[in-house]
Amino acid sequence: MSQNQSRFEQRLFTVEDRQRIQAHLVELAHTDRRIVAGALLGSLAHDAGDQWSDLDLSFGLAMGTNVYEVLVDWTEQMRREFEAVHLFDLLHLTSIYRVFMLPNNLQIDLSFTPESDFGALGPRFTLLFGKAVERSVPPQPTPQHRFGLAVHHAVRARFCIERGRYWQAEHWITGVREEALTLACHRLGLEGHEARGFDRLPSALLVHAGDTLVHSVQRGELLRALGAVVELLLSEADEVPDLAAKVEAQLRDLTADDTTTG
Repeated sequence: MSQNQSRFEQRLFTVEDRQRIQAHLVELAHTDRRIVAGALLGSLAHDAGDQWSDLDLSFGLAMGTNVYEVLVDWTEQMRREFEAVHLFDLLHLTSIYRVFMLPNNLQIDLSFTPESDFGALGPRFTLLFGKAVERSVPPQPTPQHRFGLAVHHAVRARFCIERGRYWQAEHWITGVREEALTLACHRLGLEGHEARGFDRLPSALLVHAGDTLVHSVQRGELLRALGAVVELLLSEADEVPDLAAKVEAQLRDLTADDTTTG
């Protein structure tokens, strides 16, 4: 280890660590008779990812398999072999995702799906063994849906300011910004899920987005940030002009500081 490396870097997994663990887990799946198919998901599915990429493996379960028994067995295996900590589970359609963290900060997502539903739900899917079925990709939120959510968030932000719930107001302002930037990603053909395309947005747009950041949880600053994020949202309304026109005046009214002294 280089003396110039931080403690974090010294404890961080390497690409070789991740490749070795991936090969071992796939081999374990091959020897588990309850598992009939396996696939690589996420950023590693179609390219090498980078040194920070986590490991996302999906397995198809034979008909009649009790998924919870598989989860118990694999969780114990992960604990015993890698000192993995079980962070949380996520249920999506007929799949269960179990997320682990290793001492070297490698996150491993293992998902288990009945073989009748085992297949790609997006482009980041590479079959490693077994068979995959054709699956219908769930519809993504429309621009109108996202713009509507952002309007909802903006209203909640102003109401929280009036209630003196300044930290909650910051939460809603952040939500407006995320929806506005996701709309920008949609407009430009970038991936908006989990902010994956945000860093590829035009620099001028990101400068504008930077103005929406809340610098302190004070009434005046929150109203300033709310005004900035409303303008950001309205600038990304090209795909929903009719909806934007109907609520534009109301959105701008939300940002007015109409307190009086006397």
